[in-house]
Amino acid sequence: MIKHKFLRTILSLGMVLSFFFSACETDIQEVRGIERDLSLPVETSKDIEIIYSDSAKVKARMLSPILKYFKITKPYYEMPDGLTLYFFQDSMQLESTLTANYGVMYDQQGITEVKDNVVVVNKKGETVNTDRLIWNERTNKIYSDKFVKITTADEILYGKGFEANQNFTEYRIFNITGIISLKENEKNN
Repeated sequence: MIKHKFLRTILSLGMVLSFFFSACETDIQEVRGIERDLSLPVETSKDIEIIYSDSAKVKARMLSPILKYFKITKPYYEMPDGLTLYFFQDSMQLESTLTANYGVMYDQQGITEVKDNVVVVNKKGETVNTDRLIWNERTNKIYSDKFVKITTADEILYGKGFEANQNFTEYRIFNITGIISLKENEKNN
């Protein structure tokens, strides 16, 4: 008799636990479903243009074929089909252009991160190529911690990481891994 009571108690406890765990599993699935819904964009816009200004002077202009807005704890904008950023000086003269295949803008932090085939060209024709770059709107700086290639009229510089003003008229390259002098190559040809 004691054995049967003990066995019934264990079976009852097993049934209660299996019910409890199946209820928890359903709750977890529901929560994951809600999380998935939160990761969907709230708004999607096509062919957008954003103007950045300071003291009524245009500083930059961004164009993107698609802009998705995600309204979560830390909201952000995504440009999955790429973007082009134009940087201007006070007289609206174009200083530099930045293009990338993908971008994310964190408006509250004033940060835009671009990835995949990032190219920055300044008014002198100097070019930066990298896979990832950050534009800090508040400090007017662009920077990267990834491999960069900077091409000027005289040389090609390779390194890991760089920092520049957003107009790409003043820059520093970090961890230089190589320099190719274009003037010397022209003399040898």
